[in-house]
Amino acid sequence: MTERNPVDRWHADLAEAGELTPDLVERISRLHGDRGVRAIEAVAERRVKSYRDFTVVVGHEDEYVVEDGACTCKDARYNLNSDDPTDRCWHVLAVSIARRIGHVDVHDMWYSDVREFL
Repeated sequence: MTERNPVDRWHADLAEAGELTPDLVERISRLHGDRGVRAIEAVAERRVKSYRDFTVVVGHEDEYVVEDGACTCKDARYNLNSDDPTDRCWHVLAVSIARRIGHVDVHDMWYSDVREFL
């Protein structure tokens, strides 16, 4: 049996717990640093939104589309190593957390339609 990496472990443990326990908050924060902390805050503030076409994380300056573990933010585009599972932007981390604990704000509409109003 192969040993899972630390990200796979917290993903599995979070899905099993169904909530952010103090131990999981500490593990995510330690492993992902400030990005992990920001992700947890975004989940707590219900800033992870699911639409028919995309999942979006509402940031302080813009909204970021997260799809298949990739994000449209500049941090993901320029600063992160896609080969390192611990190196993810806080938007991707927020989606990972929110989905595992059922804390996604679901909207039965197309995000592309919502963007027209913004």
